[in-house]
Amino acid sequence: MKLLEIRGLEVRYGGILAVKGIDLEVAQGELVCLIGANGAGKSSTLRALAGIAPAAAGTIRFGGRELSGVPAFERARSGLIMVPEGRGVFARLSVQENLAMGAYARSDPGIAADYARVFELFPRLAERRDQVAGTLSGGEQQMLAIGRALMSRPTLLALDEPSMGLAPMAARKILEVTREINRAGVTVLLVEQNAQAALALAHRAYVLESGQIALSGEARALLSDRRVRGAYLGETAT
Repeated sequence: MKLLEIRGLEVRYGGILAVKGIDLEVAQGELVCLIGANGAGKSSTLRALAGIAPAAAGTIRFGGRELSGVPAFERARSGLIMVPEGRGVFARLSVQENLAMGAYARSDPGIAADYARVFELFPRLAERRDQVAGTLSGGEQQMLAIGRALMSRPTLLALDEPSMGLAPMAARKILEVTREINRAGVTVLLVEQNAQAALALAHRAYVLESGQIALSGEARALLSDRRVRGAYLGETAT
């Protein structure tokens, strides 16, 4: 079943057309990745999906609902949750308070169990639950940003460059948890600079070039595609 369906999406910044009429879809339960060079339009696509950047043209349907004119906060309440590039934690609040912000719109009895789940996924956060978020390492802040998103009980979790700027061990941990989140039933749309790691995780993938989709298909097939390996994995395409 299609959970997300994007058709003819355009995103503009002034006179610059950053996303040029792309089509993209994500089925319930999938982990789909977007890869491409810096400036290809990956983050702009996620920002339009989340309602942070306006779509200049095209349609976005989530769970069968057309999202044109739906504000970002209402998209989040419907289960479309984005973890932005750069993490965006509340630096002056504690780890526990940041997680509470993720559950701000909830009043159900499952909140306590979700705290426990986040601390199970990220034991480091449990150890630092009273620590101010701004004093955490980059990897710990990324864990917190994802944990805060999970407190919203996402139907679709959009992750924008979650491993960017992290030490290799922290980056591996974040991507391992991304796989675990998906296996637990959360649909994931992943933008990731590490193309090889993203393709190894994903079910399907889209390759964006200059605001357009250049390639799409099964992630394993793209991982072995000579054009992808030459452009994004540092190998010579022959």
